[in-house]
Amino acid sequence: MLNIFNTIDKIKPAYDMVYKIVLLLCKLLLIVDILITTMAVAGRYISFIPDPAWSEEVVLTLMAYMAVLSAALAIRRKAHIRMTAFDKYLPKKVLIALDILADVAVLALGVIMVVVGWRYAMLLGSRGSYVSMPSVSRFWMYFPVPLAGTAMVIFEIESIYNHIKEFFVKEEVYNEC
Repeated sequence: MLNIFNTIDKIKPAYDMVYKIVLLLCKLLLIVDILITTMAVAGRYISFIPDPAWSEEVVLTLMAYMAVLSAALAIRRKAHIRMTAFDKYLPKKVLIALDILADVAVLALGVIMVVVGWRYAMLLGSRGSYVSMPSVSRFWMYFPVPLAGTAMVIFEIESIYNHIKEFFVKEEVYNEC
């Protein structure tokens, strides 16, 4: 059993890379968001700085990307709000089983986000464009949902694996191998 876990653990750098890419994307989106907002606000008061008409729609779209992608990052860090009032009273195996159940539910949500989000992005996104930027498809407004759903599925698979490993392997024994 330990050999299986040791073999699967070799995939962890790939999960780390996906996490770093999503984190970098969130940071870049935040920087662009701040720059566009600063330019738009300054453009209202300073005559030589332009106040582009597209700034509000782009800022809101970038915020949507950051919101859903950061939710996926929180899954990896186990930073979501959880009800843990009774955790100290439950046996460890029961607690792990409940964590797996919760992870499976979030995994299902991630799959739904990918499937339904992609349909919406393709169906609704292809039918329109941004009001202030007629050449840009609304696809990009709906695309954060399937993108974040994909990241959620990836991180939930890792989380479920870690819980299964914790369920079957004692940490002391696992670390010695």
